[in-house]
Amino acid sequence: MYQEVLNHLPYKSSFRFIDTLLHIDENGATGEYTLRKDAFFYEDHFPGHPVTPGVIITEIMAQIGLVTLGIYLLMKEQSSEVQAEPVFPLFTSSEVEFYKAVLPGEKVRVVSQKIYFRFGKLKCAVQMLDSHNNRIAKGTFAGMMKKAGDMK
Repeated sequence: MYQEVLNHLPYKSSFRFIDTLLHIDENGATGEYTLRKDAFFYEDHFPGHPVTPGVIITEIMAQIGLVTLGIYLLMKEQSSEVQAEPVFPLFTSSEVEFYKAVLPGEKVRVVSQKIYFRFGKLKCAVQMLDSHNNRIAKGTFAGMMKKAGDMK
């Protein structure tokens, strides 16, 4: 089931920020990502002292903590429809607090807990941890999952 969820992610190549999905069920998701040292955003943020931009940290948290869970919940709810048509996440809101920097090559773990999923909208409490279990960031994320045909 984990690989099936990953196969439905709409992100490719340099904008897919999830390596491994460690756990997923109706209540939340946990996954990991290692930031590539050669990632496109390190060249200019900041030259000579690269640090992962907050927007990338937020995106990693959203992909692992919100999007994978949304896909999983839709697959459970409407299995044949999700299989047949691509699903796209529409990020509706976030509130994130940052506690420490993330450096190139660092492996992070994202843990989310569902707050609610109703009327196609998912809201989760999400946190990012480093390899020593120190909190990097935490926040509340919300979004909607739309099938490709509904995007027009």
